[in-house]
Amino acid sequence: MDLSKFGIYLNVNESKVVRINSPYWIPSGEEWVYLTPEVNMTLLKIRDLAREKGLVKSPDEIMWGSIPVLD
Repeated sequence: MDLSKFGIYLNVNESKVVRINSPYWIPSGEEWVYLTPEVNMTLLKIRDLAREKGLVKSPDEIMWGSIPVLD
């Protein structure tokens, strides 16, 4: 298990973040940005981090997303 992939990911196209703390599903593709290994970071801090990094136009619109259900 690769623990270095656990953390918070931001989908820059949809302004949604997901918390990854298991190998069930790891985001991939250019639209997903690995923000932080801190899986317990609050949404307010996540928005601040995205603002600091200039990742989205409106960081205040970032919301929690959900991981897909795999068959």
